[in-house]
Amino acid sequence: MAQKIKQQRDLFESERSFRLLVEGVADYALYMLDPNGFITSWNIGGQRIKGYSPEDIVGQHFSRFYTETDRANGKPARALRIAREHGRYEEDGWRVRKDGTFFWASVVIDPIYEAGELIGFAKITRDITERREAQLKLEQMQKHLAESQKLDALGQLTGGVAHDFNNLLMIISGSVHTLKRSAGNDPKTQRAIAAIENATRRGAALTGQLLTFARRQSVNPEPISLVERIEAIRQVLDTGVGSAVQLAFDLSPDTWPVMVDIAEFETALVNLVINARDAISAGGTITIFVHNQTTLEGMNPGDFVAVSVADTGQGIAPDVLGKIFDPFFTTKPVGKGTGLGLSQVHGFAHQAGGTVSVQSELGKGTRVTILLPRQHADETAGKADAVEFGGGSGTVLLVEDNPDVASVSRNLLEQLGYQVRRVADAEAALREIQIQEIDLVFSDIVMPGKLDGLGLARHLREIRPDLPVLLATGYSDAAADVRGDFPILRKPYEIHQLSRAIAGLRR
Repeated sequence: MAQKIKQQRDLFESERSFRLLVEGVADYALYMLDPNGFITSWNIGGQRIKGYSPEDIVGQHFSRFYTETDRANGKPARALRIAREHGRYEEDGWRVRKDGTFFWASVVIDPIYEAGELIGFAKITRDITERREAQLKLEQMQKHLAESQKLDALGQLTGGVAHDFNNLLMIISGSVHTLKRSAGNDPKTQRAIAAIENATRRGAALTGQLLTFARRQSVNPEPISLVERIEAIRQVLDTGVGSAVQLAFDLSPDTWPVMVDIAEFETALVNLVINARDAISAGGTITIFVHNQTTLEGMNPGDFVAVSVADTGQGIAPDVLGKIFDPFFTTKPVGKGTGLGLSQVHGFAHQAGGTVSVQSELGKGTRVTILLPRQHADETAGKADAVEFGGGSGTVLLVEDNPDVASVSRNLLEQLGYQVRRVADAEAALREIQIQEIDLVFSDIVMPGKLDGLGLARHLREIRPDLPVLLATGYSDAAADVRGDFPILRKPYEIHQLSRAIAGLRR
């Protein structure tokens, strides 16, 4: 008899200890359900996580923790059925607190049997909202990293292709100019030459877009007001969208200046407006916004000028959104687009030290925003004033390692009236300058040897600050470091562009 009393006392103490343990756990909601899903016990963890006291919740059905959608879909009953039939139910999903807020829960439901009969369910709920948010942030960072690596790899590929192709276009463009001078007035010949010229210009435009995407386009940045530049091309933008689309402007007059290549900015803006126009099927509005923005978080904190182009079009599908900056990716019909417009925008923004982002919702339109860093006063300090060079006479030292390109460049310079001496690298150029009277150095940037064209130009600035230097390139990582120190002529160039570049040289 005494033994039985002791066993009952031990059982009571064991049950009491277990009950105190369960009721005292604060990080987990541990509670019991009857076979129909009504709550029969509640612990402090349930109160902390879900906000209900035992008086509030015991006797209530556990379905009140589910969202309205889940209740309408029969999810609570389905969870109990699965637990009963399979011995356990596990799920991560949204649950609702007493105050109506949502949290991401890890849920386990186990059936409880006594003598083979179901007497209820044991339910464990854990709040893993912070863990889920951390996981989502990690996945987002990994996605951004993978996207950045993909774009960098594409940039290296497209940049290399564009470099070689621009040299070929330079040879074609220069040779066509020579043919044009000697072809006479035969209409068929003139039409053929004009067709070659047009094709060359189109090829140059395409490679220019590729190089901007690759962030390897040579740039001549200047401090500008974006509002003034947009006002200057307002008529062009109006004409581009057509009469069926309304173009609106929201331009803050006190925006900070930025340091960008004007031509590249205008090209990027036109690309965004044309893209927005194509997204509007039956009339709508495109709005261009410009305003100051200070970013305190993220990868690029600082002061920026934000340029946004928003449309009321059909929006971009989520599965397409991640591809829109890829070169040659387009949703337009065959022959209606090159797929390089947004890649040019991406390259321009990043080469200028900024970023580009897209917000889009199906049926509600798209907004593309370029953030460009504010230009401070010291960025333009030390820039030399432009001086005129006596074009049409003097000796030009041509530094070009590609013999075919050198031949074309020599021909163009001679047509402008210059005497030309040609060397293949920077070391030979320095030797030539010591023994010959040179009035101008015209050098490619990408060259073999210890010094490239930019290194040559900087060295000459130290030893011969009076000697004008003009650089040319079809592609160069080093060109991004020029940042306005020296003028750059982009290949392929035509004779009038070469003449204008020489006339506007900076000492």
